[in-house]
Amino acid sequence: MDFVKELEQKLKAIVDSFKQELFGIRANRPSAKLVEDIRVDYTGQSLMIKQLGSISIVPPKEIDINVWDSSAVASVAKALESSKLGLSANIDGNLIRINLPSLTQERRDELAKLVKSIAEQNRIKIRAGRDDANKKIEQIFKEKKISEDQKFKDRKKIQEAVDKVNNGIEALLADKIKEINE
Repeated sequence: MDFVKELEQKLKAIVDSFKQELFGIRANRPSAKLVEDIRVDYTGQSLMIKQLGSISIVPPKEIDINVWDSSAVASVAKALESSKLGLSANIDGNLIRINLPSLTQERRDELAKLVKSIAEQNRIKIRAGRDDANKKIEQIFKEKKISEDQKFKDRKKIQEAVDKVNNGIEALLADKIKEINE
């Protein structure tokens, strides 16, 4: 049925969103994803850092942002420092350097807790999608458009799709926690 495919598309969107959220959470190595989506107030507009400059990684713990417009440097630095990431920006002309300190065990525990919380929020979305699909099946069954056997088959397909996505989320969660604790 269409609603099974519709559910699978919703579940894929949830997983993709979860992956993006995980990219934004700092592990023990720098990533452009950490800062690229931070919003900057620039000439009355709210733009992302990736729209205002190029981001590069300087191993082992530095992120460099080369801002294209020198008038935007101060705004980008302010946005970085006021973000929830606890970053400090060093300005050198149009270049902003961010040195990432090593994570303390306390901070690693906080990040692990945050990642688990985000995973649970996504599991809730997945369950809500499953419940909506099951309600649609029930409605179609009540309207006598499908047999009882078909209703159970469709419910089984839905549960299989949900289980597959939940396993994927668990794998992503385990990988991110491992990365945080490296």
